[in-house]
Amino acid sequence: MTNVSPLGHALQGVRVLDLSRLLPGPFLTMMLADLGADVVKIEDPRVGDYLRAFPPAKGGVAGRYLAVNRGKRSMALDLKEPAGRAVFLQMVAKADVVVESFRPGVMAKLGLDWDTLRAINPRIIMCSISGYGQTGPYRERAGHDLNYIALAGVLAMGGTRNGAPMMPGVQIADLAGGALWSATGILAALFARERTGVGTLLDISMTEGALTLLSAELGNLDCGVTPSRATEMLNGAAAAYGVYRTSDDRYLAIGALEPKFWIALNTALGRTPSVAELAGNQQQQAATRADLALVFATKTLAEWTTILAAHDCCAEPVVEPNELAALPLHQAREVFFTMDGGPGVGQITQVRTPLGAPLTTSAPPTLGQHTDEILREYGVSAP
Repeated sequence: MTNVSPLGHALQGVRVLDLSRLLPGPFLTMMLADLGADVVKIEDPRVGDYLRAFPPAKGGVAGRYLAVNRGKRSMALDLKEPAGRAVFLQMVAKADVVVESFRPGVMAKLGLDWDTLRAINPRIIMCSISGYGQTGPYRERAGHDLNYIALAGVLAMGGTRNGAPMMPGVQIADLAGGALWSATGILAALFARERTGVGTLLDISMTEGALTLLSAELGNLDCGVTPSRATEMLNGAAAAYGVYRTSDDRYLAIGALEPKFWIALNTALGRTPSVAELAGNQQQQAATRADLALVFATKTLAEWTTILAAHDCCAEPVVEPNELAALPLHQAREVFFTMDGGPGVGQITQVRTPLGAPLTTSAPPTLGQHTDEILREYGVSAP
């Protein structure tokens, strides 16, 4: 593994207490662990992180759990018990960051609210990830990624014109709206603390995080245009920017928006290029799209990939998840790497972040695997 992150030591010495479960928080803290932070995954002794039980599994451990929990240590601690809370608060005194993703109000019920934590450690940074934010009329409302992107306007942007919104294939609000904004906030808070000496409370709303992804399109509202699905150049209105089926029921992603790429694409297709087609109205775009669809349907994906590779025209095959590791691009940049998944699991495949692979990796922890070790390091007695 040569494509190692140059930032692998960036967060060495930073102690993170992770109370989160499922996807947004664990993905966030895995990124922090990749950057060198010591992440302690604090789990309920009875069930632990719910993601552990999601099918499918390898060696009895969920594949999704294995994918987002490398480089961490697990501690079993019951925060509903006074002794468990006391242990946690003693650890907060020596920690740098607390990450939690409970519904707003739960930390206060546990006696672990922001005022309590900062009274013990004024330098602590608390990152609270929730669906709708710690304030406002929706703060206690339950939700999942689909609900968040619905209220963020993101869901409304995908699908066919006048048709139903199309469900995304990945968790946009969880990962981009929650985890990535949380990472940005934590890194900024650590930097600010170097100057001020005090910590910060981060209120990360996954709905708001997803909504910001719509910023460019919302700029159209000031121009008197309401963006919607299949009405914008980049979400289905342009024939030069779309997905086309091949003869073997595979797909090509075409992004030939600029005149030079449009000419190159049509040259590759044996079709007379017309730059005017790029600016066609709705009906003209539909006619151009239908024409392209007929052409692409005459050959297999492999045939088109070979033909189009000889032309610089922004055309790429739609690669299925099980084909990604074999793609020359990802192989050359060492996007995938293998590591030990722990007892009974064996080797597992991991995806590095764009920052590079972690310098060192440890298997996703079993529930409570490091409890005694962590208590000793933090100088705390067992509850």
